[in-house]
Amino acid sequence: MFEKVLVANRGEIAVRVMRACEELGIDTVGVYSEADKHSGHVRHADEAYNVGPARAADSYLDQEAVIDAAEQAGADAIHPGYGFLAENADFAARVEGTDGITWVGPASDSMETLGEKTKARTVMEEAGVPIVPGTTDPAESADEVREFGDEHGYPVAIKAEGGGGGRGMKVVESADEADEQFESAKREGEAYFSNDSVYLERYLENPRHIEVQIIADHHGNVRHLGERDCSLQRRHQKVIEEGPSPALTDDLRERIGEAARQGVAAADYTNAGTVEFLVEEDPERDGELLGGDTNFYFLEVNTRIQVEHTVTEELTGIDIVKRQLRVAAGEQLDFSQEDVELEGHAMEFRINAENAAREFAPANSGSLETYDPPGGIGVRMDDALRQGDEVVTDYDSMIAKLVVWGEDRAECVDRSKRALAEYDVEGVVTIVPFHRLMLEDERFLAGEHTTKYLDDELDRDRLAEAQEKWGTGDAEAADDEEVTERDFTVEVNGKRFEVSLEERGAPAIPTPSSGGSGRMERPDVAEESEEESVTIEGDGETVAAEMQGTILSVDVAEGDEVAAGDVVCVLEAMKMENDVVADRGGVVSQVLVAEGDSVDMGDPLIVLE
Repeated sequence: MFEKVLVANRGEIAVRVMRACEELGIDTVGVYSEADKHSGHVRHADEAYNVGPARAADSYLDQEAVIDAAEQAGADAIHPGYGFLAENADFAARVEGTDGITWVGPASDSMETLGEKTKARTVMEEAGVPIVPGTTDPAESADEVREFGDEHGYPVAIKAEGGGGGRGMKVVESADEADEQFESAKREGEAYFSNDSVYLERYLENPRHIEVQIIADHHGNVRHLGERDCSLQRRHQKVIEEGPSPALTDDLRERIGEAARQGVAAADYTNAGTVEFLVEEDPERDGELLGGDTNFYFLEVNTRIQVEHTVTEELTGIDIVKRQLRVAAGEQLDFSQEDVELEGHAMEFRINAENAAREFAPANSGSLETYDPPGGIGVRMDDALRQGDEVVTDYDSMIAKLVVWGEDRAECVDRSKRALAEYDVEGVVTIVPFHRLMLEDERFLAGEHTTKYLDDELDRDRLAEAQEKWGTGDAEAADDEEVTERDFTVEVNGKRFEVSLEERGAPAIPTPSSGGSGRMERPDVAEESEEESVTIEGDGETVAAEMQGTILSVDVAEGDEVAAGDVVCVLEAMKMENDVVADRGGVVSQVLVAEGDSVDMGDPLIVLE
């Protein structure tokens, strides 16, 4: 077994991996960006190293910096968690080529094969796993999209080869949209996965999203650990996951699980992974379960641990992260497929710092003035937070995961209601009110929701009502109090050390509001030089940013005439391209942003007269 593991990630998943390491007697190494120097995963690690500034590309995605930190710490393995470099085959190969360091994950060649969707589709098709009608070679032009649409019908999905979770996917409703959506999908693929290749699929209108957890060792053993239902999504991002699926018969469940195991075995895959499927929902099944003759199609393989692996752990009692470490160390799986039994029902609620009533807009900032998570039987919290922490908004908006288990789905729902009611968060807006609403929603409770339910059918007024009823919002900043005891952080050669300093009967030590540090911090806004403010001329109507993000393109110029619904610019936020559209027609009198600009929610972008 390993002696020291570097966890190449942040937040709750980094803490989750570190806890598994601790139980196996393994020391842990954390990495952090400047934005995360006071984050929970850094506190939890046995030692931690600064790998760069806040921008992920310059820190968590800096392959050389991460490997250098592992070598400096004397780590003999790297666990990537999920996100960032977790599915980067080049990084896996780089770790594999570093003497004395083991990659905790599938081999880089397997990651490359299954990570590129066209290759994965070919492997699965050859293994007898059903795939959605589509291309197995990259599409080269929008003309191919139109040809595919003419043959298979619209809508058509254009998907980035390296994409996932909706990133790099565009839906073409008609031939007229092919050019714009083709280029948009290629841009997202290049931006997020350094791969602008795309492929085409028939777009399923109302599917269920079912995924199967698998784990495989280096001795030829492949096991599946049952399925999870991830159909409750908004804009292709999961918000509640559960298992077993409330919509499948045992016959269909077994067919899907065996297809996942069969496909992974054919790919010569090792370590943990998830095989995702789309299952065609029957809109007229009227409460009956989907039977064994229901169509299901391979979607993709996630070559890493999943956010929602917790659901499977609660159902099976199997610690998947520990198994990842043991498999990477060369150990054989210690259970057979017949030993895997799903007991009870489990749900995972992603606790995102978002306002569901405002199209799930992410928080720009916030401090956890109150953070009191729930507990009790059947309740599990995966987080890296404590009261008083600043919420880092430079990365993903998920700040915690609430996982609830019950003997059956009804008890799981009741226990989840209790746990969410107990969850006390002040200082940052979260989607806890949304989760509480879902546990009263007839479609969700009946298990008849699909991946389109939130985006296309849920009444937005209900989200506003839930936020009003159960939301806390952003609390006002508390008055500063005198502090005479502080914990400081210093760095020596990039390594983090904690230093305690105490002065009694003395004035408060001047420190940055985010906590002590051995480095010079960014001054308070009041102390900064005054920046130029945006001047809006005339009395035209502004088109404002609905969320924090980066301007990818500006599609209008001063003097242009636009109609209601026209795209005026494209905003990257939440790892997705978002079209910013004009609410009404007019003439562009001012363009206040340019490509590459960072904007906050509410910032004016365009002025229309």
